[in-house]
Amino acid sequence: MKTFPKPLSSKEEAYYISRLKAQPKEAAEAKEILIQRNMRLVAHIIKKYQNTGEDMEDLISIGTIGLIKAIDTFDAGKGHLATYACRCIDNELLMMLRAKKKSSREVSLYEPIGTDKEGNEINLLDVLEQPWPDVVEQMDLNANLKKMFELIERLLSEREKQILVMRYGLAGREYTQQEVGDALGISRSYVSRIEKKTLGKLKKAMSGET
Repeated sequence: MKTFPKPLSSKEEAYYISRLKAQPKEAAEAKEILIQRNMRLVAHIIKKYQNTGEDMEDLISIGTIGLIKAIDTFDAGKGHLATYACRCIDNELLMMLRAKKKSSREVSLYEPIGTDKEGNEINLLDVLEQPWPDVVEQMDLNANLKKMFELIERLLSEREKQILVMRYGLAGREYTQQEVGDALGISRSYVSRIEKKTLGKLKKAMSGET
């Protein structure tokens, strides 16, 4: 990881924060200095996220956005910039990771798990959410739902069922892989592996494969 400039002293930081309210040119220069001299803070915080599989340069970029937001909204009368910036940087990184997890989850919902009466592929999202326009199709949906829940009860272990229910909101709220892992006392990556295996098992069962 690249080397960043040393942090400002408390006196220097207070000075540049006060310059943020000066004329536009001076304020812009002060903001740039505050960003540069707080990049070590960004680098320190992103170490917590280095095992998420994200590129470190991307994490630095997102963390820097959080730092800039902190500088833009910081109230000098309410604590220290570093303390406030830590929360903003963390929040920005967490929002990015949650958005990616949600996107990944949506992709997995499109994984084919069977076919309809006309031979067209259907997926978990079709079964759970698709509105059906007439009675015949509603009956097909109900049959698919019944079959899917029967397979869930018959084929899945208690842990697999619990993960599927939490991940896809089958009992209400949808949970992220990290939240499921925390609740079950297992790692996020282990939740991901179980989820993938479970969806594959349901896909085979729904399509009649053995």
